[in-house]
Amino acid sequence: MAVATIRTTSNNRQDNQPVYVLHTYPFKETSLVVELFSREFGRVAAVAKGARRPRSAMRGMLQSFQPLTATWSGKLELKTLHSLEWGSGLLLLNGEALMCGFYLNELLLRLLPREDSHDLLFDYYAQTLKILATDKNYAATLRRFELKMLQEMGYAVPLNQDANDQLVLADKAYFYIAEVGASHQHAQFNQQNGVQLLGKTLLDMANDDYSDAQTQQQSKQLMRVLLAHYLGDKPLYTRQLLIDLQEL
Repeated sequence: MAVATIRTTSNNRQDNQPVYVLHTYPFKETSLVVELFSREFGRVAAVAKGARRPRSAMRGMLQSFQPLTATWSGKLELKTLHSLEWGSGLLLLNGEALMCGFYLNELLLRLLPREDSHDLLFDYYAQTLKILATDKNYAATLRRFELKMLQEMGYAVPLNQDANDQLVLADKAYFYIAEVGASHQHAQFNQQNGVQLLGKTLLDMANDDYSDAQTQQQSKQLMRVLLAHYLGDKPLYTRQLLIDLQEL
């Protein structure tokens, strides 16, 4: 990926920033609003003026999952996008891998605040896209990204210790509650906010090991509950598509 060169002016201009396109939507007659995920500045919204015109130089570059470098400026939340250039290592996602990529993008759009830098998450996102392009174990790849995203954004997802700060034991059953952790005493909690699972699942997730079939199933249930808690009432559009493909 191209190395970023940062130059800040009175117009808050940012030059040659590594980015990915998360989403675009029409703006006025000929322009687009582009939701970018940048390494240094997190999620940035910018207007690509004239990008809907057939001969626009930017039009063909506003593609998701491709490493790009972008230059924008502006003091308000909605910036002005001045230029895009291709980064290194163009990527091709097809079929289910493509849908998984759109799922990652929707997660970032829904959970990542604007202009909140998460450089490690940016790097992990880039790595995950490469994995999706080559490894068909999509479910494990999604679980890893979901967990990494929540952790990098500061949401506590304790896996090795229970809610009482005791070590999780592999052979014990727990009830995992969002923002509480693993507990033996779950009668007081709303069942919709938690999921029952074995300690082994939590320890496997902590060790990044999704080879066990039960771990795969229970980690899927756990991440559904945690994401639903942080996303609120509005469901993810791509989640239903992936459920239909049996990947999520």
